[in-house]
Amino acid sequence: MLVYPAVDIAKGRCVRLLQGRPQDETVYWDSPAAAALHWQQAGARALHVVDLDGALARDSNPGAVQQILGALRIPVQVAGGLRSAAAVRRVLQAGAARAVIGTRAARDPDWAVELCRQLPDRVVFAVDAREGRVAVEGWQKLTEVGPTELARRLAEGRPAAFLYTDVARDGMLTRPHFEGVEALLEAVDVPVIASGGVASVQDVRRLGTCGADAVVIGKALYEGLIELSEVLEVASQFPSRLQETPQK
Repeated sequence: MLVYPAVDIAKGRCVRLLQGRPQDETVYWDSPAAAALHWQQAGARALHVVDLDGALARDSNPGAVQQILGALRIPVQVAGGLRSAAAVRRVLQAGAARAVIGTRAARDPDWAVELCRQLPDRVVFAVDAREGRVAVEGWQKLTEVGPTELARRLAEGRPAAFLYTDVARDGMLTRPHFEGVEALLEAVDVPVIASGGVASVQDVRRLGTCGADAVVIGKALYEGLIELSEVLEVASQFPSRLQETPQK
C-alpha cells in the first residue's frame, strides 16, 4: 500500500485545514517545498500536493507547486483547481506524476471520462463525500449525487485511481470512514486512495485490511502523532494496484 504525505498550500504556505474550512487553518511550514523535501528525506516514496487556493477558486499557487515538482525526486500527484483540460495537461507537463480532478469531474462526468481516456494512468478522480453526497468547489458545496454513483460513472474512463475523502473527518483525527472506503472498493474495479481522519498506525493497518491501495496522511504526521517510518512499515505489508510512477 502506498503512503502519500500531504502538502496543502494556501497563500504560499504549507497548511492544514479542519474539514476543508478556510477559516480553520494551521500553518506548519512557511515553505511548502521545504515540507515536501522533509517528507522525501524521511522516506516518502510519493507525495500528495493540494493547491487549496485553486480548489477554493482563489489566487492559486502555481509557483509553489512548480517549486515542489522541481525539487523532488519522488512522484508527486497534484490536486486543487484543475477544472480544464489545459490545466490538467499543464500540471502534468510541469512534472506531476498524476493530476487529481474533483469538481469538474463531478459536474461534467462525460468530459472527465474522455480526458481520462486521453491521458491513461495520469488522472485520479477525487470523490469527496459529506452527508452521503459528493462535495465540490473546495468542499464548500454539495451535489445531489452519492460517491459510489459518481464513481461508477467515472470508472468508465479507467482512471489511475479514486481518491476518497470523508470531508467531515479531514483534519479531525477521528479515524477514516472505513465503510465508505469499502463501499467504493466494492463499487468499482479501480484502485482506491483513502484520505481523511487517519490518526494512528492502526488506522493505516485497517485501511490495508479493507483493501485500500494507498493512503494520504496529513495532520497526524505534522502533529507528530505518528512517524512516517512506522506508517511505511505497516503499509508495506499490504498490496497495492497503484504504481508509484505511471508510464508516461
